[in-house]
Amino acid sequence: MAKNQKTALNVRRKNRRKIIKVTAQVIVLAVAAVLLANAIFDFRTYKEPDRSAWRQDQGFIALSYFGVGRTGTSKLVSKAQLDAQLKALYEQGYTTISQQDIIDYYSHGKKLPDKALYLSFEDGRNDSALFAQPLLEKYNYKATFLSYANKMGNSERKFLQPKDMLKMTRTGYWELGTNGNRLTYINIFDDEGRYVGVKEERELTVKSNVEYYNHYLMDFIRDENMIPLENRAEMEERIRADYAAMDKVYSESLGYVPVTYMIMHANALGGGMNQLVANANTDQIRQLFGMNFNREGVAFNSKDSDLYNLTRVQPAPYWSTNHLLMKLRKDQGQPMQFVRGDEEQADKWELLGGAAEFTDNRMVVTSPPSQAGTVYLKGSGEQDVTVSAKALGNVVGRQSVYVRYDRTKGSYLRLLLENNHVVVEQKKSGQAPEELFTYALPKVAWGEEDLQFDKASVYTKEQTLSGDRDDENEYPVNILGDRWLEISVKGDSLSVSVDRQLLLDRQPVDASIGAGGVALESEYHEQNEKDDIYDAVFEDVTIVSEPPGAEPKLLFTNKPSGLAGVLTGVQRSMNRAVDWAVGTF
Repeated sequence: MAKNQKTALNVRRKNRRKIIKVTAQVIVLAVAAVLLANAIFDFRTYKEPDRSAWRQDQGFIALSYFGVGRTGTSKLVSKAQLDAQLKALYEQGYTTISQQDIIDYYSHGKKLPDKALYLSFEDGRNDSALFAQPLLEKYNYKATFLSYANKMGNSERKFLQPKDMLKMTRTGYWELGTNGNRLTYINIFDDEGRYVGVKEERELTVKSNVEYYNHYLMDFIRDENMIPLENRAEMEERIRADYAAMDKVYSESLGYVPVTYMIMHANALGGGMNQLVANANTDQIRQLFGMNFNREGVAFNSKDSDLYNLTRVQPAPYWSTNHLLMKLRKDQGQPMQFVRGDEEQADKWELLGGAAEFTDNRMVVTSPPSQAGTVYLKGSGEQDVTVSAKALGNVVGRQSVYVRYDRTKGSYLRLLLENNHVVVEQKKSGQAPEELFTYALPKVAWGEEDLQFDKASVYTKEQTLSGDRDDENEYPVNILGDRWLEISVKGDSLSVSVDRQLLLDRQPVDASIGAGGVALESEYHEQNEKDDIYDAVFEDVTIVSEPPGAEPKLLFTNKPSGLAGVLTGVQRSMNRAVDWAVGTF
């Protein structure tokens, strides 16, 4: 080949490489530009469903989250938790519906998708919008963002402002709603029966000593003897003025009044409150809003429901994904596919009742409503065995470890952790359980930030004034437990340790309770009147067979070891540090 031809060929090759390189760079820059633009300008938009294919007319479920945090708190669900719950609903075919879909369903007889979900986020928190937005995009879900009118335009940084809300709605993923004008408490009494009166939320920073209160729109304003301080006309004018303030604020800041109202507090209007007050609220609500979610605690709204008396469920931060699915199955009556998590771990256990999820070093056993949820370790029919685990479920509830559980005879030995008490039982074949040992554990520390402030729905006015209150319940239902448990059975005796302290040493057990398997169980406690489903949480579970005269045999463990254990500890420390920094600064 001539020299000039070779030179020309090399030039063409170099030019081709340059073109490929430049093209690749252009593509990369274009992708980066699109990603940046999406992040800044929210170009991603909601894809509307094909409503012409909707045929269902039985009803819909409604979920409303109080708030979403990075890792979650006693009041906020974590972003990961919300993701897991929405993912489970998405994979089971749930489609979100809009406010107009609900109005059209009840007012014009239009249909809904087979599995219809109305999703909302209450309280107007900016972290809810921040953490929920990417998840709505991920699942193409629509949600309603609710606010308080008196938080619009103020300087409280945790609340989203009107310009941000309007920007959110332009993506199609969000609609707007309201929880009302203000979060103000009236007719407050402390835990010694002293009258406190009326307080704004910011003025009532310590709520642990509040024994009774009501919300601003839920009653007459009363004195220390619960005698009204206002007559009917004054009460009606006060309530009318509060709704008028909502009308004015939203009209000026958003350009319209949101269609959806979720009145504070739930389950009061039409639920035994003063009828004159109820009538005053009802008149204003029907004039100002298109619908009202008046109730909380049941997720399902049927075809016969009232647009102004709709109901929703607020998933608690301590709910597992299966807890939510179990609740929806109870309310809606539809079958649910529960999540299992790590399939390899899950396959080692037989599910006898409820649901169980296995994730890393944690297993969550969820009970059916008012029943026990139980998992049985396959191949664990041993005589001598030691079981250890951290029990991290709520203090108010029942978490159990069974050894020598003979499913045919119905006999077993049981270590029960219930409302911060340890109970050890034995059950012989054909007989009732027999208590061998009980012990009240040291108190669990909890603070104001852990309190579920719902005293208005617990006590009547008469109970508050008379002091006729139930003070037996030492712990709120949402306080998390953290106990290290170990039960070891050898021959005809067993030993129990809690938090590395030996509580029971070689307790004799009946010789008829011989070999049997290991089981873990969850069950709710009657103190939790609002929720009859319970999550028993077992972490770092280790189960070892110890046959006489032979080497111990590891039957099961999910406890991380080596590098995995180190990385898990580092990750938890980092999360705590970031949470502290976010909360402090």
